[in-house]
Amino acid sequence: MIAPWGWPVLIPVAVVLGVAVWVLPPGIAQAIGAVVAIFLGAFCLWFFRHPQRTPPVGERLLVAPADGVIDDLAEADCPELGGRAMRLGIFLSVFDVHVNRSPIAGTIVSAVHRPGTFLDARHRDAGSRNEALTLLVEADATVSPGLRLLVRQIAGLIARRIICARRPGEHLIRGECYGMIRFGSRTEVWLPIERSHRILVKPGDRVRGGETVIAELLA
Repeated sequence: MIAPWGWPVLIPVAVVLGVAVWVLPPGIAQAIGAVVAIFLGAFCLWFFRHPQRTPPVGERLLVAPADGVIDDLAEADCPELGGRAMRLGIFLSVFDVHVNRSPIAGTIVSAVHRPGTFLDARHRDAGSRNEALTLLVEADATVSPGLRLLVRQIAGLIARRIICARRPGEHLIRGECYGMIRFGSRTEVWLPIERSHRILVKPGDRVRGGETVIAELLA
């Protein structure tokens, strides 16, 4: 399955590659051009893949919002949540699935875009300085009454296009795809310290968006 946000890129790429091969002189040059075009086209299709994922049973289990590697796990101030929060960061390489998924079932309270720089997504200041889009999500009452958390899409050195297809007031299902970041990036989840929870991953762990459990709510 291809992510819907990939088609505006895939169609022009296919046209350009097709024309490029067509204008090459017949023979070895055209054959090599065709092989290169097929390779590039296949890579683009693969990059915009949108695999189906099934969240584990348990509505209090938070799932990873993206595929990648846990590269940050720290407590920090979070003005949006009104205090200290646990920040869990996931680095997505260009080879990872790039769609973003909701870690919890809840309603979007706000969606805030922040202009910024385009540091490498692994840079220590990428989360605070790079362009980002932050969703404030209030969990369903059946999950944890009054709980609010953040999910932040962060652009990187190569990834310069953040897509969020959902708006404030809309409801998200746990594991549901709501957007993507094109070509290498970072995604963070911020969970308030005041709400009892247990982190179930550590730096270096590889996670799968919508499937890997990253934390469990205890209250």
